[in-house]
Amino acid sequence: MKLPAKRSFWQSGTFVIFVALGLGVLAGGLLPEKEHPVAFHAFQLLSKAFIALIKGVIVPILVSTIVVGIAQTGDLKAVGRMGGKALLYFEVVTTVALFIGLGIGNWLRPGDGLPLVASAHVELAKPLSGWDIALHAFPSNFIKHAAEGDILPVVIFSSLFGIALVRVGDKGAPVLRLFEATAQVMFKYTEMVMRLTPLGVFGAMAYNVSHMASGGGSSGLRGWPAVLDLLRHYSVLVGSLYLALALLLVVVFLPVMLIARIPILGFFRHIREPATIAFSTASSEAALPRLLEQMEAFGVPRRVASFVIPTGYSFNLDGSTLYLVLASLAIAQAAHIEMTLGSQIAMVMTFMLTSKGVAGVPRATLVIIAGTCQGFGLPGEAGVAMILAVDEIMDMARSALNLTGNGLAACVVARWEGVFQEPSRVPEEAT
Repeated sequence: MKLPAKRSFWQSGTFVIFVALGLGVLAGGLLPEKEHPVAFHAFQLLSKAFIALIKGVIVPILVSTIVVGIAQTGDLKAVGRMGGKALLYFEVVTTVALFIGLGIGNWLRPGDGLPLVASAHVELAKPLSGWDIALHAFPSNFIKHAAEGDILPVVIFSSLFGIALVRVGDKGAPVLRLFEATAQVMFKYTEMVMRLTPLGVFGAMAYNVSHMASGGGSSGLRGWPAVLDLLRHYSVLVGSLYLALALLLVVVFLPVMLIARIPILGFFRHIREPATIAFSTASSEAALPRLLEQMEAFGVPRRVASFVIPTGYSFNLDGSTLYLVLASLAIAQAAHIEMTLGSQIAMVMTFMLTSKGVAGVPRATLVIIAGTCQGFGLPGEAGVAMILAVDEIMDMARSALNLTGNGLAACVVARWEGVFQEPSRVPEEAT
């Protein structure tokens, strides 16, 4: 397998985004909203235009990828015993990750004090009750749900459609090819949109800082003290995610390694390089070829690694699924909306489905959050604008953990199948 050329942090798009983040803080602090309304609205335009482009990919990319994913892997008899074990492992670990995010979000409340500036057409609706959500989940008019960006019934419809496509067998092959082509086109479309991420990040941070510098925050501060107060609140959000990811690593991944008798130090030695690539580029997909090679060197047979790891990129995004709950709770807290326990659990169940629909899409979590918040009475558009400013910093950590979780899954399934071999030494070029 030919590996892509290594790219340093300074050569990656991540560095450009960090520069945009810093420039956003500087521009917003120098141009507060009340003194410079034109600049403030220009920042707002950059942020909202980028978010509008993200919202435009939600329905087509979710429908196409969910249908294709279920049609290709939904029949456990077709994927065999190994596929069943992999899917079972994915669901257990993903569920634990979601509830860790739920616990940290309710404990640290990272959204308190964050600036959620809703535009005139964004209504801060009350959250739906558990019964309302259950009834609302049944799709009554797919076109209507899609037009309104109502994500939950769209996901349910797409899942049922994918199951039906499996059941019709070969007659559904042309339909499956159509959805596969649609998914590929949407991946490319989304890649084009995400090239504008530095502009969106600059606009989102400058927009929020400019508003806070004019005394628009809950603290009542103005000028640079307000900017520093904003950065303090954002640091709580970022720190909450890193803490939750560390807990997932310690309380889930390490025990799994012990139970499956996977050499811990050897695993981390082999996962080190691909995880570093994923962290520095904020993309676990960028490190996929290297991950496959390193897991094979670690003792996972190629037939297991080449099946489990790519499948995990759709069904086992542990870091991203944890972030979905944490970020959504932060949005609710910033909007002063107290979600009931029933609504929170319903949201977790929704994320269990939606997190599997957009694998391989940059900033996929923003797509999912923007679509899901509306169905739970949360201000999705304003909320995404709020978290976009620091999304890159959080994306780096969750991408690295996504990759680590998929590497571990390949090891676990190989051990479960009785084909895990004694780890070989790390190739010289990887050290």
